[in-house]
Amino acid sequence: MTIKQVSVFLENRPGRLAEVLGLLKENEVNIYALYVSDTTQFGILRLIVDKPEAAFAALKENSMTATLTDVIGVSMQDECGALYEIIQTIKEEGVSIEYMYAFAGRQGTNPAALVIRPADMQEMIDMLQSKGFKLLSLEEI
Repeated sequence: MTIKQVSVFLENRPGRLAEVLGLLKENEVNIYALYVSDTTQFGILRLIVDKPEAAFAALKENSMTATLTDVIGVSMQDECGALYEIIQTIKEEGVSIEYMYAFAGRQGTNPAALVIRPADMQEMIDMLQSKGFKLLSLEEI
């Protein structure tokens, strides 16, 4: 089970993030989670949103460099050691992670979630499921 993540490449200049977020607001796209990584020249904004295809289309229509990427959402408790248990299991199984980020879940559903972009998607899915971790759909996030 995978989730579509929207990634946007941003020039490192004042106001660029606001432009992207304003565009999503105009298109009534709700952001569940975001992560920004940057270098001197540019940044990458990674988003989990309620309407990834609509967000992607709006960004492309406005000449922004964006991609849709499959990622895995994993449910976890919002308590000390929960993230460690998942990462320790991944380490023990020898599965590689390209990047990841975590966030608090919506009230009444999942207390927290981990988003993982693995080197091998199917290997990660199979391993996590075999170890009893709950994978999340976009609707569950």
